[in-house]
Amino acid sequence: MFETAELGRTISKAEFKKTAPVLREELLELQYELHRGGPFQVLMVFAGVDGAGKGETVSLLNAWMDPRWLITRAYDEAAADERDRPEFWCYWRDLPPRGQIGMFLSAWYHRPVLERVYEQTDEATFLKQLDRINRFEHGLARDGALILKFWMHLSRDAQEKRLTSLENDPLTKARVTERDWQHLGIYDRFIDTAELVISRTNRGVAPWTVVEGADPNYRSITVPSLLRDALERRLREVRVEDSSKAKPGKASKKSGNAAAGAADTKTPAAGRRSNSKGFDAANAVTVLSQLDMSKRVTKATYKKTLAELQARLHALHLRAKTRKMSSILVFEGPDAAGKGGAIRRVNEALDARNYQVYGIAAPTDEELAQHYLWRFWRRLSRDGHITIFDRSWYGRALVERIEGFASEDEWRRSYGEINDFEEQLIDHGTVLVKYWVHITKEEQLARFKLRDKTPYKRWKLTEEDWRNRDRWGDYEQAVNDMVQYTSTSAAPWTLVEGNDKRFARLKVVKTFCDRLAAALGDPPG
Repeated sequence: MFETAELGRTISKAEFKKTAPVLREELLELQYELHRGGPFQVLMVFAGVDGAGKGETVSLLNAWMDPRWLITRAYDEAAADERDRPEFWCYWRDLPPRGQIGMFLSAWYHRPVLERVYEQTDEATFLKQLDRINRFEHGLARDGALILKFWMHLSRDAQEKRLTSLENDPLTKARVTERDWQHLGIYDRFIDTAELVISRTNRGVAPWTVVEGADPNYRSITVPSLLRDALERRLREVRVEDSSKAKPGKASKKSGNAAAGAADTKTPAAGRRSNSKGFDAANAVTVLSQLDMSKRVTKATYKKTLAELQARLHALHLRAKTRKMSSILVFEGPDAAGKGGAIRRVNEALDARNYQVYGIAAPTDEELAQHYLWRFWRRLSRDGHITIFDRSWYGRALVERIEGFASEDEWRRSYGEINDFEEQLIDHGTVLVKYWVHITKEEQLARFKLRDKTPYKRWKLTEEDWRNRDRWGDYEQAVNDMVQYTSTSAAPWTLVEGNDKRFARLKVVKTFCDRLAAALGDPPG
């Protein structure tokens, strides 16, 4: 695989001096165009042989281009805040926003490669790690990211020569470590592992380019040229698309869907059909229509049982905190379903220093410049803490689907993206509990009217709440699909019958207790 990167390619000093200024100017112009309105971000991943020029190439690009719109990240030993979260948290945290370029050194390939070379993982585990990387890159690319991956290569002799040269220069001697020489000694194992990495993760949406790294002039022209060409192609595609949108009678898919969604909300509820083809809201059988919404508990039973459950939860969380076991609670449901009240009953059993509640509303401009999961990754708490989401990443499969803010392709693929996200949380040891707190349409109307008459609750009731009632059937079908595709054995949905608030609150707290106890290894009971 690497024979073509050991051909001794070079660029003369004169040719470099002639080519570099023109290439730099072209890159700057493209960078400005990207920054001014490019609807995508660029991710440049650098990996490869020690001494092959990865760091020098990144430094060159920072010198040639405008550093205000560049993000450079290098990863070494994980810091404490990184170890306390799922592995990919730091990569999501560091993603550049749309319109900018991010350069990543020793990133998501680094640890899997080293663990495999040093035989700390078996091949099955290694392939699973590579498959997760594929899903990560594929999700970003489908969201619009331009991903360029460079494997900087040296032959064994060239690597030894390079390390010796660096070590003999007082200015670069400190860059050569004992581990670099150790890696040279197991060069063949690195190459075998690298071949598997590239063959397994070389995808059209995130291709690898192997770059011969022996000659500084060659690599310093090759990598920027590839970046220039890729930027030119993508920006040209954007210009063509924008031109098409500007023609009379044309509209973008997203704006068209949003407009259709807004218009549909003015349609009388009678006779409306869901955006799910063939769905009859009036006669549909769904996971929600099968719930027994008559479930109730008496006030006396509620007070006694809640106190017992909260005491149990308090003790369980203290044990989980000692073990640095995190929990994430996700609350979804119709407006006025009682999510806030249920969350408060959970929190009453906890120390306020150990949990954080996030109420998720419409994304900010900063969040809109990223993949939709970015704002949730960055909110993950450290090990031993509890994060509670009052509405969550399921907005993509619910409100964004119904209101047309996400295309059909976007909300359909979100099921797989969400499953992968949750799998990473669980693999890290997080206890993930997902609640859909449900009420009937009649109960919601009664609660809306009560809110409207109660001064300290009136602020909760908005025109949007009333408008959403007209899409009740559409939401019910969307919830049915959401449960069907994202209720896994490791991360099941808990459907909570919420017409009686007391019953719902007890079920929420008990479910969390049971899941936490199971994660701690307690016998069921």
